[in-house]
Amino acid sequence: MARNNNSQDLLDDDLAAAFLNEDGGEAAAVAPVVADVTEELVQEEEPVEQVPEDDWGGETDDFPGQLAVDVYETADKLVVKARTAGISKSDLDVSVADNILTISGILSGGEDEQTTRWHIQECYWGEFSRMIALPVQVREDENSVKAELKDGVLTITFEKEQVEAPKRIIVQ
Repeated sequence: MARNNNSQDLLDDDLAAAFLNEDGGEAAAVAPVVADVTEELVQEEEPVEQVPEDDWGGETDDFPGQLAVDVYETADKLVVKARTAGISKSDLDVSVADNILTISGILSGGEDEQTTRWHIQECYWGEFSRMIALPVQVREDENSVKAELKDGVLTITFEKEQVEAPKRIIVQ
C-alpha cells in the first residue's frame, strides 16, 4: 500500500483497494491485513495489573473523609451549606479563625458486627474534616455567625465584614 509522503495516512484509493477486489467485492487479503494490525496493537498494550477484590486502594484511615459543601453569598451574608445526614450535633465541630472555616466530625453507624463480606461500600463512615478559605471577609464573633443543623444539612451563615470602598487618590 502506498502512503502519502506528507502524512502516514493511507490514501483513499489505496484504502479502497485493500478492501475491494477488482469486481468490487471484498478482497480475500483483508483478513491477513486485519490480523497483522490486531497483532501489532496487542503487542503494544501494557499488561493490566489485577487488583485483589478486597483491596480498595490502601488504608482509608490515613485521610479523613471530605465533606461536600456549597458556598454562596447574598448582599450582606456568606452562607456555607454541607450535607451532614446521619451526623448528630454532638459529633460536629465547627470553628472559624483567620477567615478559614473548619468543619469536622465523626459519622458513625456503618458497621454491623455480623457483616462477613461487603458487596458494595460507597458510604463513608468515620472521621471527616473540611477546611474552607472563605472567599470574602466575614465577622467571626459569636453574635455574627449562626450554625444550624436541620434535615441533614448544616447551614453556617456569616455576616460579611463591611469593607470600605477604596478611596481614589488623584495623581497631580
